[in-house]
Amino acid sequence: MDGVILSWLLSFFLEIGLVCLIVYQLMCLADLEFDYINPYDSARRINSVIFPEFVTQGVLSFLFLVTGHWIMFLLCVPYLCYNVRMYMHRQYLVDVTEIFNMLNWEKKQRLVKLAYLVIFLFLTIFWLIYSVLEDDE
Repeated sequence: MDGVILSWLLSFFLEIGLVCLIVYQLMCLADLEFDYINPYDSARRINSVIFPEFVTQGVLSFLFLVTGHWIMFLLCVPYLCYNVRMYMHRQYLVDVTEIFNMLNWEKKQRLVKLAYLVIFLFLTIFWLIYSVLEDDE
């Protein structure tokens, strides 16, 4: 298997992982909104997957940088910069006492991330299929 195809496959699985982490966070917020779980459990569950989300996004960006996929790397940069800014300002964790006040904002934030990742996932699938077809010729 060609190294280019392998890098696209790895990036595909990393992006699927990112989508799953964001969907999990949205489900926790929805459960909180409908009063299925308490704020402490919701905040604990969301905060436990934020750091893996940041690391996965960093690894994905690094993968695109190392493999020379410059356009995909440049498309990764805004999301990566947003995560770095949130981490540097210590705004990345969900506060238990403010979760009800920030519920709509937190949901919108994660929906935007999800939309961004779905578009990014379709681009990756396109380039994966393109690389496979190019390799066959």
